[in-house]
Amino acid sequence: MANDDLFPFPDGMFDLVVSRHPVVNRWDEIARVLDPGGRYFAQHVGPGSNRELTDCVMGAQLIPDTRSAAKAVADAAGHGMDVVDLREESLRVEFYDIGAVVYFLRKVIWTVPDFTVERYRDRLAALHERIRADGVFVSHAQRFLIELRKA
Repeated sequence: MANDDLFPFPDGMFDLVVSRHPVVNRWDEIARVLDPGGRYFAQHVGPGSNRELTDCVMGAQLIPDTRSAAKAVADAAGHGMDVVDLREESLRVEFYDIGAVVYFLRKVIWTVPDFTVERYRDRLAALHERIRADGVFVSHAQRFLIELRKA
């Protein structure tokens, strides 16, 4: 769905809208399709998720605040939704070999958006040596669980 597309549902059609790891939050459309009193329930990826791994592979990166729980709450409130529950977590992610890192980076594409083994061969080799020396590489996945209610 393009950012400017409308959800293909009539106004107030749903009592519940759920999402997992949304890339775009169309609060206007979520609010539009929710019935008054309806709920939005989702797990979002927070800012700086796995930043230790991103920085290790790409070098230090700026972390924009565009994906924070506070921004989601403020944006949703601007569309008539109130927070029922909000929980934030930093979840430990452990890598014990470089194969696991490569697999992860190929599946979780936002961690290193332009990832290829060829492009990052030198950094991967250095990370491999680090894992061999330390036994593990630790990163932290940022997540927040949010429940909203349309007024």
